[in-house]
Amino acid sequence: MLLPKLREEVLYANQEIARLGLAIHTFGNVSGIDRSGDEPLVAIKPSGVAYATMTAADLVITKLDGTIVEGKLNPSSDLDTHLLLYREFPQIGGVVHTHSEFATSWAQSGQEIPCLGTTHADYFYGPVPVTAALTKEEVEEAYVLNTGAVIARLFQEKKLDPLAVPGVLVAGHAPFAWGKTPAKAVEHADLLEYIARLAYRTVVLGAPEGGLPEYVGNHHYQRKHGPKATYGQGGC
Repeated sequence: MLLPKLREEVLYANQEIARLGLAIHTFGNVSGIDRSGDEPLVAIKPSGVAYATMTAADLVITKLDGTIVEGKLNPSSDLDTHLLLYREFPQIGGVVHTHSEFATSWAQSGQEIPCLGTTHADYFYGPVPVTAALTKEEVEEAYVLNTGAVIARLFQEKKLDPLAVPGVLVAGHAPFAWGKTPAKAVEHADLLEYIARLAYRTVVLGAPEGGLPEYVGNHHYQRKHGPKATYGQGGC
């Protein structure tokens, strides 16, 4: 069986989104990539398989062009979005797609999540962006592939670093998140949902005009992720 370690990581990550309440029924999927060989290989959840009964052997291994290398089941229907993100964002090692409640609500509203507090600023450098809506032609031509394309185009146009902004809202659809590993991708998806919930409640209560001052947000992000970060235990 190819990539046994990556399979276990991706299996655990998929089951984790169900445990965290980020995915109901068989909604959602996580993938991971191994870039160490001559050709990158991706392990991804099979389509429509229950999280509770899924095994590492059920995962599907593909090339970056979508060619299936190993697996008896159909891969996730979102495969082409995952693959495009891996091609466009070579820094990332895991991708997760959920329909978590509050993040999906922001996506359906077509609004980015503004940075309203330091909890947000600790993990996302600026607002959580929202894509443009897919056109009729994009949907009919290649809906799943073009979902990835609108994400990549947004990050290019806004010159966003996918490691500093580890997630996005797809307009009318739902969130995608990513990280250096499948586990980090799930962590970011969980944080994105938490941030979305806090932001919704803050807006309902009455968010201050302009949101969190940029200098405060910058300080909080840098103390966790900057070159002189003070949070945590260093190399531990």
